[in-house]
Amino acid sequence: MSAIKEKLGEHRKWVAIATAGLVFLLILAMARGVAQPEMSVLYSGLDDAAAGEVITSLETQGTPYNVRGGTIYVPKADRDMLRMRLAGEGLPKAGTQGYELLDTLNGFATTSQMFDVAYWRAKEGELARTIVAMPQVEAARVHISVGEARPFAQDVSATAAVTVTTRGSALNARQVQALRYLVSSAVRQLSPDDVAIIDGTTGLVSGQDDAPASDTQADNLRAKVQRLLDAHLGYGNAVVELTLDTVLESESITERRIDPESRVAISSDVQETITSSQDSGNAQVTIASDLPDGDAGQNSSSASETNETRTLTNFELSETTREVIRAPGAIKRMTVAVLVNSADPSAEDMEALEALVASAVGYDAGRGDVITLRAMTFEEVPEAGTLVSETSSAFDPMRLAQIGILSVVALILGLFVVRPALVQKSLPAPAPIIPLAPPPEVDLGDIPDAPVDKLKQLMGERHDESLKMIQHWIERPEGART
Repeated sequence: MSAIKEKLGEHRKWVAIATAGLVFLLILAMARGVAQPEMSVLYSGLDDAAAGEVITSLETQGTPYNVRGGTIYVPKADRDMLRMRLAGEGLPKAGTQGYELLDTLNGFATTSQMFDVAYWRAKEGELARTIVAMPQVEAARVHISVGEARPFAQDVSATAAVTVTTRGSALNARQVQALRYLVSSAVRQLSPDDVAIIDGTTGLVSGQDDAPASDTQADNLRAKVQRLLDAHLGYGNAVVELTLDTVLESESITERRIDPESRVAISSDVQETITSSQDSGNAQVTIASDLPDGDAGQNSSSASETNETRTLTNFELSETTREVIRAPGAIKRMTVAVLVNSADPSAEDMEALEALVASAVGYDAGRGDVITLRAMTFEEVPEAGTLVSETSSAFDPMRLAQIGILSVVALILGLFVVRPALVQKSLPAPAPIIPLAPPPEVDLGDIPDAPVDKLKQLMGERHDESLKMIQHWIERPEGART
């Protein structure tokens, strides 16, 4: 029995040690995951030299960081503060340099050709920095080509090309035109038409002059409606989309009108002609002249007069000549869609907004214009960046919730794993019951109900419970047995 006790005690000890070690490793791993601050991107896409300088500065400050590929991760709560500190140190250094290139030039060792090359490099770098400052542009490069300056040359032509990488959507016509004028204004004798804008996603993009007139007109009308709605509903509570169906072909019309009712006499010519004639002739000898009573020898005559008057009047008529040239861009039909951030607006408010939109865009029901106004609840957009304060901590409510869950898991493991392993004992298989020989009959005389007889009777009636009680008594420490 003592050997079984020792074996059970040794087994129980190793089980307890293994269980405690497993629980400790599990708690340590979970605690390490909780204690690790949430990482966020500090910088991405840096060249090796710039990334190395940033990492050196982070190590000097004692800030934890991770490098995955070409991206540097730092604790999210410290990201914005680190960016400001690194910017104060001039890090990361931009891939393109600006006018600081001219600071390194030495007047004694720099030729005019070297200075010209450095000057145009600095000009390109400064323009690229300005373009990258646009929120939609992620990266930019500027190439300027200036003709060789000659002593007797009067006009020196220049051209430029700008390559941009955008964040998400491509540049619109207004932004392209703005880039053209930015570059052309910075370079002497450079026309905006000689500046090519290349988008890394869509390729060569067109400017405002090449854009259809309908796009510009639609943008202007959309901006008008958006300003009105923002003033009434607040910024970000309305979205406006406007589409124009325009005339694409040109047309020339020449019209000439003459009004006969508006004639005016400017001259009159009257001609009068009088014509008179008289005819007298000799008597002719006929048969009658041989008769005694004949008219032989008598004379005959006739006279006529004609009077003719002709009037010629010249009139000046009213004449109108009109020439109409219709260029592409005339509106044939307009559709406007407005989405308002509201859960349950009143019918009066919606009618007022619709009337406001119709007045702003010049609504014409005769040409088939359509205005659609709907109210829906907008989804909340998370704010960009993180809030940084002087006492910023690496723990946030989500992190505290993780710590609480870890504590509950550790408590459950301790109560339901470790404690039972230390207390519970492996019970050996019950020994086969050997029937006891009946005790010899002893004449106890007048001693009724001896304690031994009662114990035997109780053990026979409750065999299982008696066996468990004996086992429990055996496994108890010797000092605890009484």
